[in-house]
Amino acid sequence: MAGPPIVTRVPLVTLMQRFVRLATFAWVMALAGLASAAPSVVGVRMGDQGEATRLVLDLTESVRYAVSVLDGPYRVVIDLPVVEWALSPADEARKLGPIERFRYGRFDATTSRLVLDLAGPVEIARTFVLPPESGARYRLVVDLKPVGAAAFAANRAATAKPAPVPQVVARPPPPARFDKPVIVLDPGHGGVDPGTIGATGSREKDITLAMARELRQTLEATGRYRVVLTRELDVFIPLQRRVGIAREVGAALFLSLHADSVGQPSISGASIYTLSEQASDKEAELLAAKENRADLIGGLDLADQTNDVAAILISLAQRETMNLSATFASMLVPEFAKDWHLVRNTHRFAGFAVLKAPDVPSVLVELGYLSNPNDERSLRAPAGRKPVIDAVTRAVNRYFDLHPV
Repeated sequence: MAGPPIVTRVPLVTLMQRFVRLATFAWVMALAGLASAAPSVVGVRMGDQGEATRLVLDLTESVRYAVSVLDGPYRVVIDLPVVEWALSPADEARKLGPIERFRYGRFDATTSRLVLDLAGPVEIARTFVLPPESGARYRLVVDLKPVGAAAFAANRAATAKPAPVPQVVARPPPPARFDKPVIVLDPGHGGVDPGTIGATGSREKDITLAMARELRQTLEATGRYRVVLTRELDVFIPLQRRVGIAREVGAALFLSLHADSVGQPSISGASIYTLSEQASDKEAELLAAKENRADLIGGLDLADQTNDVAAILISLAQRETMNLSATFASMLVPEFAKDWHLVRNTHRFAGFAVLKAPDVPSVLVELGYLSNPNDERSLRAPAGRKPVIDAVTRAVNRYFDLHPV
């Protein structure tokens, strides 16, 4: 016959510890649940409504939004709070009526943006949000109606914001003072602007950000430099702001990282560009034109530029900065040749907007061609990027050995 049940007395302190652990676990799980409940865009649909083309965004919850139109080229911009994007390749391939293609992603710290590239001018006929029903999610509906150029201009003028009062700035703010030379790394593209799409779907914006993070780690490990990134996340940064960051921190060198694409998959290798208003060849001219459209791709309205741009262009007369940029490029080419492969005429010249800081030696590096399967495979992996990082680090060391700050 079994004896009386044995009662184990648990000390009060142990019970309190268990309670705290359970409470902490519940708190962490609650936070995880909140994080997973962030709004998401889970689908994009388009339909012909007769006189209008309808765009529908499927959302996990209702969100605030703003819709606007831009010209030069014609675009529709839809701003949302920061959302997750869960779109399929089929969603991303959709186009209908005036909508030729679209891009989406993080625009700034508080905004996600979808930009529609259009075949011609439109007006926003209607926008509204439908609540969930019959198994459907929340739906943001935007109806676009084609209009003539004159009607488009009139609509824009009627809703235009007042132009900001131009401010004359003699020089940028005093740079931050560091005890070591500051190198600014600029991962090309980002957020709503994916850049080049590779042969197997890799995105330029992801590769350049990974490269910049790894290069920063290697450069700072030398103990010789401070390294600043123009973007730490998958976020859109206007070209002029990238230049401004370099000037604000008193950069001694600015490296903009990119990865190109061409129609011939056999072409591979790196190329290095420095600033010149006269392009070294047609290919350089076309590439600069494509990269300089990044602000348009991001949905910026560039109609109200101030005189600051003109001031920067005038300051390009400072030949010393351009000469130092060319000096660094001449050091980088042979270092690349040791560990990486190069295109012909490796050092090229063109009018890249991102290289126009008048007082910061600046170079744009095209790391390779994502249209080439071998380049794409190498640039997607840390091991494949390491030879590039080592080559850049050696060139940076050589440059600052000869030009100490």
